[in-house]
Parts: sequence; structure tokens; C-alpha cells
Amino acid sequence: MKYILVTGGVISGVGKGVISSSFGTILKCCGIEVTMIKIDPYINLDAGTFSPYEHGEVYVLDDGGEVDLDLGNYERFLNITLHKENNLTTGKVYQSVISKERHGEYLGKTVQVVPHITDAIQEWVEKVAHEQVSDSGKIPEVCIIELGGTVGDIESMAFIEAFRQFQFRVKRENFCVAHVSLVPQPKTTGESKTKPTQSSVRELRGLGLSPDIIVCRSERPIEASVKGKISNFCHVAPQQIISVPDLPSVYEVPVFIESHGMADFLCDRLHLGITPLPPRSKYMAQWIELGERIRQLKDDVTVAIVGKYTRLLDSYTSITKALHHAGHKIGYKITIKFIEASNLETTMLIDDPASYHTAWRDLCLCDCVIVPGGFGKRGVEGKIEAVRWCRKNDRPFLGICLGFQAAVVEFARHELGYQDAHSTEVNEDTKHPVVIDMPEHNTGIMGGTMRLGKRTTVFKQGLTNSNIKKLYGNKDKIEERHRHRYEVNPEYIPEFEKCGLKFIGVDVDQQRMEILELDNHPYFVAVQFHPEYLSRPVSPSPPFMGLILAAKDKLKDYLARGRKMSPREQRHSDCYDSKEDQELNELTGDKLSIPENDDDSSAYSSSSQC
Repeated sequence: MKYILVTGGVISGVGKGVISSSFGTILKCCGIEVTMIKIDPYINLDAGTFSPYEHGEVYVLDDGGEVDLDLGNYERFLNITLHKENNLTTGKVYQSVISKERHGEYLGKTVQVVPHITDAIQEWVEKVAHEQVSDSGKIPEVCIIELGGTVGDIESMAFIEAFRQFQFRVKRENFCVAHVSLVPQPKTTGESKTKPTQSSVRELRGLGLSPDIIVCRSERPIEASVKGKISNFCHVAPQQIISVPDLPSVYEVPVFIESHGMADFLCDRLHLGITPLPPRSKYMAQWIELGERIRQLKDDVTVAIVGKYTRLLDSYTSITKALHHAGHKIGYKITIKFIEASNLETTMLIDDPASYHTAWRDLCLCDCVIVPGGFGKRGVEGKIEAVRWCRKNDRPFLGICLGFQAAVVEFARHELGYQDAHSTEVNEDTKHPVVIDMPEHNTGIMGGTMRLGKRTTVFKQGLTNSNIKKLYGNKDKIEERHRHRYEVNPEYIPEFEKCGLKFIGVDVDQQRMEILELDNHPYFVAVQFHPEYLSRPVSPSPPFMGLILAAKDKLKDYLARGRKMSPREQRHSDCYDSKEDQELNELTGDKLSIPENDDDSSAYSSSSQC
């Protein structure tokens, strides 16, 4: 097993996740099986109890693991399926060591950070590195480990020490260190400042780890003289220092890094035995072509995301990526407008009329609307108002999780006549609890108790005119990932369906409502699961595809053609189809392909975090 440790310096959020994923992408394009581990030094057991304002969205895996959003990047870049053990936290390490101590496994010894905690970290990494993560069934050959935070953080000291020991445990030829550091370029001087990087590398080396690669993040490319200066002070050859400036698209990052000889260096440094490499235009072709295609997009689709956590855009990372997956597949550039849900509520007309009118203007100017998930009371009434506006004005709408529940509440109030209808999460005393809690998932303990992970949804029999079922290829059942603890009250289902709100998908085990669709509407769909987690560039999520198509009034034609693009759109995309894409599309039923192994996040630019 070969290991690549990626550390960060100067500031957090410098782009370690994108760089780590790019390393993995390059190696996978070379035909090497890759797995990835994210280490988060916080004491929490997992990310499940975090507010989105802490670390961005909580990403959910097939096995129900609630993990850091970087694991979502790994899955999308590499087209792999990770497990909850691929996210290691300080809390998990200490919990495992304390459990062993309570069971007497240390034979009365004093349990200490060194060697017990550091040994536990090394054993965890070695064990997880050998677990299969791809459909090929092969054991990974390379494990890329991203250490969260920045070098020097007190929280990460035990992990740094563990990897200092680990490099000797697995031998130098099997262990490589890449350090990602910020190189500031103040506008007042226009110069690239290397002191922060020098200090960061000095501290890393002082802790016993010497970087083999330094990735310099900056707004603009750094000059050769700056590389030379960093090389002199950081004891790293100039050709092993890579400048990664802000690029127009995140798709360009793997290709950009590879163009600096990264594939050759990694293969030589880790003795991977695949040199000489084929021409770059061949083994990186999918990434090169995808970047070119995205640059050619001209027509826009504006999507409103009516959310509760809009102050930090990373709160909706997977949703924005899924939107771009769908838009790129059908040839549209996606423009996203984030709208704070609470600003749509009528109380804001008095408290902050400017924000109220701005929010409604932005909503009205959008081509389609997404109401995503969330927790708590704040902003729920605004989400309900957005749902009502979409339903009454025939605006394409997609509700996810809490958005699904908001659609149920809105319909109960304005079509069934239950003015006080609500979710018991928001109003426990409502006379019409159309959304109720699931007792087995509301135990009073917050962490890891929700209905989590991949579950099967069954479409009801006899559906003849369901857009969402057609988008899923007329399958009888589908699998999607969940994260919720409230459900639609089954007692009200007959009333809803009598008035036109159809629950067309139910859980295979508990018969819980999973998908709703409204009759006589261009596109009014809501789902209890989170389809964004399984969206991939090669296979965009069907609900998102339907939303973008409906926004441009192309959904009916797309479905009438059997989920095929028009001849003009098909010709435009044919040049990007590879044999592997076509095989994957046969499995999904899709006819239009986008190169695989790529992530579709927002631009890797100065205007958004990496």
C-alpha cells in the first residue's frame, strides 16, 4: 500500500480537499485503484451534530455515516463509495482507545497519547486503506489522507506525530507528503509573499515530516523566482513546487496539476511501476474535454435555493454540484441565487422591508426553485411561502427533505383548508399534524439517531403519467440516501391524494412517504431523501435533471424521446462520450454522457472557497 499525506498551512479552507481529490483523479486515470481518508481533528465523533455554519453541509454515505463534506468531493471526483470509517476524528480515536482500556486490553499499563493514541491512528489508517471502495472489487493500491486544519494546530498534534512514526512503519518509498499552503499576493505591493509558506513548512519539518511536494495556492500564478525562493528555504526541489492559481473551473485543477508532471513524479516517488505514461491527451482526455465543454456553455438557467443557512454557501455544496451536473449534461450554465427563507415571511415586511422585497424579487426572477433540507423552526414559514408561490404560479419546484415536508404543510393549509396544519417539529400542539416524528429516530440523543443512509423507495403500481418515475427510467424501485427524523402523517394521505397531491413513492420497509408529485403542474416534485448525494457528473440525479429541463420547457420532449437529448444537443455531446461512459449510461438508462471521475463544484476561484 502506498500513502500520500496532504497537509495544509497558513489558513484553513486553502483547498486541500480539491488538491487531494486531484491527486486521486490523476492516479485513477493512470489505472491505479485509489481510496481516500479525511482526518478531522475535532473531538466530535462525526459531523452529524454540526450546524452547517460550522463546517458546511453534513454529507451522508451509503452506510449512514454523517461525515465531512470533503468525502462528497472524493466520491464525485473518483466515482467511489466510501464508508464512515473513511472519516477519522479525534473523538473516534479516543473512544476506541478508552473502550480498549475499559476492557483491559492494555494489561494495566498507563494509557498515553504516545504510544496508544498514535498507534490507534496508524492502525485505523492501515485497516481502512485496504477496504474496497469501487465496483471493481479491487483492493486499493494508493491511499490519500487529508489532514484537516493547519499545521501547528494543537488539535492535530497527535495525528502529526502518528504520521511521523508511520513513515518509518511503511518505509519511505511507500509514503509521500504534500503540503498545501497559501501564498498571499497583496494588491498594495503586487508581490507574492513566501514567508507564511516558509514558516508553515519549517513547523511541519520541525514536527518530523518533510514535504515532498509543496502546492502553492494563490490568486495569480507565482513566478519562477518565487518558486526558487521557496525551494531554497523549504528544502524542496523547484520542480516539486506547484503553483495552483484561481482557475475558472474546478475541473481544470487535475489537468493543471498533471501538466506540471505530477503523474510522473508520483509514479516515480512511490514506485508505482506504470512509467512511461501514455500521452496526456489520452489518459486525461475526459477531464480536458469536460473543461472545454463547460467553457462553451452559453445559455443560463437561474435557480433559486430557498434555504436557512445561506450565509455559508458550503451548507448546500452537494445541491449546487448536482445542479451543475444536470445543467452541464443538457448544455446549460447554472446560475444559483441563494435566498434566505426567513426573508420571505410576512413578519419581515415590518422588521426589514428591504430584505423582504429583495428576497421576493429574486424569487420571482428565477427560472426554478429548490427548497432544501434543514432543522428547527427558523425560516420554515418562508419555505412554505416559496412552495405556495411555485404551486400557484406553475414555477418548476423541487423540495428536498424539509422542503418535502413544507410542500405537504402548504398543501394542507391552502387546499385541504387546515389553516393550522404544521409539522410537530415546529408546532407540537397543532390540531392537524400532517408531519410527525418517527419515534424510533427521536430518542432524545442527537448524534447518529436519524433515519440515515441508502434505503429503497418503491414506486406505487399503476402510475401512468409520473414525470419523476419516467426520469428514473420507469424503474419499480430506486435507492437514495436519507437524513431525517420526521415523516408525513399517513392518516392524511387519502385526503391529499383526493385533492391532487400524489404520493407516488414509499419506503419498501415502513411504507413511509418518499416522493410526491402534483397533477397539472409543469414540475412540482418533492422527495424525502437527498438525491444530491448520489449525483455524479456522468450520471446526474434525475430530480435535478427534471427541474432544469422543466425550467426551459424541455421536460416533455425529453421524456417523449425516452430521456434523450434533441439531435442537435446529442451531436454536441457525442464527442465527449467514452466507452466507459457509455457502459455506465447503460446502467443508468441515460443516453447522454459526461466524462467520469470529475466533481462539479462551484468555480475554484477567489469568489468561493476551494
